[in-house]
Amino acid sequence: MLTSLSIQNYALIDQLSIDFTKGLSIITGETGAGKSILLGALGLVLGNRADTNTLKDTAKKCVVEAQLTITDYNLSTFFESVDLDYEAETIIRREILPSGKSRAFVNDTPVTLSVLNELKLKLIDVHSQHQTMQLSDSGFQFSILDALAKNSTKIASYQRGLKQLNVFKKDLQELETSQREANQQYDYNLHLYNELVEANLKENEQEELEEKIEKLNNVEDIKLNLSEALETGINDEIGVQNLLHTIQNNLQRIASFSKEYQELADRITSVKIEFDDIITELENASESVESNPNELEELNDRLQLIYNLQKKHYVTTISELIDIQLSLAQKVEQVENADEVIEEKKKEIAEVSKKLDEVAAMISKSRTKVIPKLQKQLEALLTELGMPNARFSISVSSSENYLTNGKDVLNFLFSANKGGSFGELKKVASGGELSRIMLSIKKVLSENMQLPTILFDEIDTGVSGEVSNKIAAIMQQMSLNMQVITITHLPQIAAKGNQHYKVFKEEINGVTTTNLKQLTEDERIVEIAEMLSGKDISDSAIIHAKELLN
Repeated sequence: MLTSLSIQNYALIDQLSIDFTKGLSIITGETGAGKSILLGALGLVLGNRADTNTLKDTAKKCVVEAQLTITDYNLSTFFESVDLDYEAETIIRREILPSGKSRAFVNDTPVTLSVLNELKLKLIDVHSQHQTMQLSDSGFQFSILDALAKNSTKIASYQRGLKQLNVFKKDLQELETSQREANQQYDYNLHLYNELVEANLKENEQEELEEKIEKLNNVEDIKLNLSEALETGINDEIGVQNLLHTIQNNLQRIASFSKEYQELADRITSVKIEFDDIITELENASESVESNPNELEELNDRLQLIYNLQKKHYVTTISELIDIQLSLAQKVEQVENADEVIEEKKKEIAEVSKKLDEVAAMISKSRTKVIPKLQKQLEALLTELGMPNARFSISVSSSENYLTNGKDVLNFLFSANKGGSFGELKKVASGGELSRIMLSIKKVLSENMQLPTILFDEIDTGVSGEVSNKIAAIMQQMSLNMQVITITHLPQIAAKGNQHYKVFKEEINGVTTTNLKQLTEDERIVEIAEMLSGKDISDSAIIHAKELLN
């Protein structure tokens, strides 16, 4: 509900601040007084485009601020989704700077115009004659049916399922595309994979092979050096082993004379034990070294196979070849198991589609059920509004496609004249008729769902007499469940308001300014009397105005 509107430096408005309350609020004023300016300022704060032409004083910024009570609109989830602080009393502010730059704020948090426009749809519904073309929009027509059918929960469930279905379909498409691409490479990948499997590669194998080959290629040199080393170690006359033995005996003879000699004896003993072990290993190594041309050939062949594979796959290590083997295994397995995965995904799609069809059928059934009630209510209201021959032909038919709100195609046809043929609203209804149809639809909706504040901008144009009384009565009934603001030129409607505001121009020091004020009871009598008889207010007009107000 709009609780206040503040406007500074906009068009002909210098500064204006007005409070609104629940119920039916009436705005009147002479032609040219500035009602359109007021609407423009409200549109600005709700996200409409603007430029510096809207500034009254081009050296100052324009500020429009609206305060709204939003507790009844279930908007906490929306505020969270756009990263805004939710406040029961929400303030929207729009600023237009002299440079032309525009800024928007919700509860003092900067927002984009797209967020503001989303919020606008949930807070204030502005209706004028040219906006009645919304009646021909199938989305709006569905919203009417679904409000009466209480379909919001079912449609939310359907939309969750549709989102999941689209994800599954996208997954299937990607799987099938991937399979086609993989199939084209399957034979080659399988060949590469089998080649690596047959190679039976092992970590560190390359280094071991290279070492063995190096030994076999230098077997004679190895033998010679091992033999000479062994001879030097065990020669009876000058061998290191005998020399160490002699040193050991010398030190052991004097070890008992001091701790220092004992430590030296122990150390040489350790050295001799280690050297004896080296001699044993030299003997074993010397005996094991022998030339083996066949083994050398086999090792060279094996190493060459590894080199060839590395060159083929543009790598330099066996670890990289093993990684490639694992990757090829996955690609081959993907192709070999793809049919199974694809079939599983198709089953998931079929299951979700089945559930969607069930929910869509329930939505369609509830829509069909309320169509007679909707037609009856609309036709009854339009009869009151001076269209006794108005008839609707509303039906839903099934579609094979999954649409955003179900699987129905809606036919929403209208006939204004007795015996006339049915046609689309925009083709067979006049502007005045569309206004009355929109009013009737909003009346029905207000009884079945929580609507935002609605502002009617002279949708009563072209009507008078008893019809205007009926329009006023409908607006008054709607205002019992919601806030209704209407700009009108009809005294019958103006008299029905819970509060009455007047837009007027005044000239101060040669400057024309638009203002808005709330009228007192006495001022309302004068305003309505003026609407009845013009500037020269007669006594009978005053009496009539009082009667209307009572």
